[in-house]
Amino acid sequence: MKRLHLPLLILILSGIALGIFYHKAVNLGFPLLPAQQTDNWVVEARVSFEPTGGAVTARFFIPENPPGMALLEEHFISRGYGLTTTPTGPNREAVWTTRWPSGPQAVYYRATVYPLEQPRADQVPYPGPVAQPELEEPYRSAAEEVVQKVRERSADITSFATVLVRDMNHPADENMQLFVSATDSDREKVRTAIQLLAGARIPARMAHGIQLTDRGNDLQPESWLEVHNTRSWVAIDPDDGTVGYPDDFLVWWRGDTPPVRLDRARDAQVRFSVTHNYQNAVEVARQKADLLDSRMADFSLLELPVQTQNMYRVLLLVPLGAMIIVLLRNVVGLQTFGTFMPVLIALSFRETSLLGGIILFSLIVSLGLAIRFYLEKLKLLLVPRLASVVIVVILLMLALSILSHNLGIEHGLTVALFPMVILAMTIERMSIVWEEHGPADTLRQGIGSLAVAAVCYLVMINPYIDHLFFVFPELLLIVLALTLLLGRYTGYRLTELVRFRAFGGGER
Repeated sequence: MKRLHLPLLILILSGIALGIFYHKAVNLGFPLLPAQQTDNWVVEARVSFEPTGGAVTARFFIPENPPGMALLEEHFISRGYGLTTTPTGPNREAVWTTRWPSGPQAVYYRATVYPLEQPRADQVPYPGPVAQPELEEPYRSAAEEVVQKVRERSADITSFATVLVRDMNHPADENMQLFVSATDSDREKVRTAIQLLAGARIPARMAHGIQLTDRGNDLQPESWLEVHNTRSWVAIDPDDGTVGYPDDFLVWWRGDTPPVRLDRARDAQVRFSVTHNYQNAVEVARQKADLLDSRMADFSLLELPVQTQNMYRVLLLVPLGAMIIVLLRNVVGLQTFGTFMPVLIALSFRETSLLGGIILFSLIVSLGLAIRFYLEKLKLLLVPRLASVVIVVILLMLALSILSHNLGIEHGLTVALFPMVILAMTIERMSIVWEEHGPADTLRQGIGSLAVAAVCYLVMINPYIDHLFFVFPELLLIVLALTLLLGRYTGYRLTELVRFRAFGGGER
């Protein structure tokens, strides 16, 4: 059981991280790329009317769970009006009320919608077969004949409705011509189709929506047919019988009723306007989380103050740099001064640039190492010697900054960003290695430290990695799992394979 403890821990950490990552990326839509934008549509309806005296009530149908679309946010603009929203059958309506209106009135409804990548499951139960309409002759016999001919050329409810709509648009016999004419509008076609479908006991209803067109003004609602196939409502285009709504179609309300109902007012007019909008994908994902009542966004770094966010953008990359050091030391075999010193130096390189940082680091360490050898001759104790090295490092940094400023070399001013304590400890460690193992080992470990710091720097400045770890900090659990996995590695390092290749050749 002890042997399985670490593998199980690694699997648990990875599973938790991937589960949270999948939920945020797929369900909530957090972007995987930096500066990613999501396209959405801003739809505005202007409802105007003329009061006739007394308190006014204006009822207006508004979208609710439109097929293929989701409401991101909505606003009601109506000064001096009370507002409530209530469900009304298959629709939702906004109710504006005011007691003493004066002059022409106008209220606005504005919604931001975005297309769903996966269609929403229809939860409306099957309403059951509908009653046949009561028609007089010759309409009753003609309707029966139409239903019979359509049934012979269809296989199910959806295909029945499709064939019926196509026959209505191209009436080939006198029976269909009794119900349709070439001048019928889409609304009239849908009304007739619902009547004929009722003759086949098929439930159907009328739907109205807006074709989303960028910078569209004064758009007119389009009428569609919806039939229930015992599992869900299926949309049918009344013009050609096509199944399913277009991707850029917003269903606004359902039923054979006007969208506006007025009390003590008249001359209702509705004008629809649409514009295509682009919004930061992170902000859209946060709004989606609010709509879904997901608490995941509340515990994200995006809720922190901006200053704190900027700090964590750097700190979250330190574990990644530490894992890279573990990989390069334990698997590759590079030697460095200390374990985390290259990560801290890499963080400094983020401000100094890579080449300038390497030059400044090498210069300070070289000068500091020379002074450290001088301090060795003074026979100081450990703590005073370290304190002296720190003071010398600060003086060197100060001197380099002043000199570079006078020479017009602005990169030299960034030397103050180096961690002075780490530089002092690096100088102390290098002097000890120099004394115990000689200059060759010291140079080898110094070059290894700079190489590891350069690799960490190149990874940590990558904007994609920076974005992923900031938006999905749960990925640190995967970094932890990989670090634990590398902690059990006891095989040969790559540098050792190069060193011992002569032995392998000899055995052959």
